[in-house]
Order: sequence, then C-alpha cells, then structure tokens
Amino acid sequence: MAENLIIEGGSKEAKYQALLPQAHALIAGETDLIAALANLSSALAMTFDWLWTGFYLVKGEQLVLGPFQGPIACTRIPFGRGVCGSAWAQERTLLVDDVDAFPGHIACSSSARSEVVVPVRDAAGKIVAVLDVDSDQAASFDQIDASYLERIVAPLGALFPSERS
Repeated sequence: MAENLIIEGGSKEAKYQALLPQAHALIAGETDLIAALANLSSALAMTFDWLWTGFYLVKGEQLVLGPFQGPIACTRIPFGRGVCGSAWAQERTLLVDDVDAFPGHIACSSSARSEVVVPVRDAAGKIVAVLDVDSDQAASFDQIDASYLERIVAPLGALFPSERS
C-alpha cells in the first residue's frame, strides 16, 4: 500500500494519469471494502479538491452513505432518485453540468453545482455502489472525468461479494 500520494501539477488528464496507478496501488491486496473506499475517496479529494467525493453502497432498494470526503451528506437515496439513484437505475455514468436543472435532484449540499456519478460493479457485473463527486462550480466534469473515474473504480468490484444463482 502507498503511504504518499504524488500528483504533479498539470492538466486534468495528466493528474488522472498520475493518480490511476496510485489509486490502484491503494487497493491492491486490500481485503477490507471500507478501507479501500475510504482511501480512494481521500485520494480523489486530495488530487482534485472537489466539494464532495465519496461512495454510496447498494443496500436493498436504496443507496446508503459510505466513506466520503466533504460536508455532511444525504444518508439514504432511493433507487432511481436524484443523480446517484438515476445512475444506478440507468446503469451508467452520469455527468450533470447543472444539478439544479436535473429532474428530481436531491440537494444534499446547497453548494453543489455539478456532479458526476459512476456505478461500481461486482465481478458478475451487478451495480453494488456508486462513486459520487460534486463540485461547487457548474460544468466541472466531462468525458475525461467519466473515463478515468470508471477506470479508477473498476478494481473495487472484486471486494464486493458476487451473488451466485
């Protein structure tokens, strides 16, 4: 496990390129889900200084707050509600330039202006969590964020137990 995060200045993509192997190193060999989620939340927050960075875990028909960095957050989000619940229901990453314009947005923080939500899948491909990132600036996220965040969370699936039929 890494003890230091080393990210040089530069473009957003350069920061992601430096972060990606370090993020994967943080969770390589880790068997505790909460530890891995906590370290990834911290690494992302330290690298990009977003308003809120964290995970919601699928528990039944709702998302339940997991490890995060930032202000106090909503504890539970129903399936299909808000950006997080919608990303889960639609089974895809959602980029939202203006959260106030998103139908059914759940305002966990009045400071949030834009958001990206990335589903986390277990080994069987089932969504087991979402990574939620909020910015206090409008239109903060783009396809670069979506692509790298999807790659950063991909190894997390191995930490979730797969349901076998």
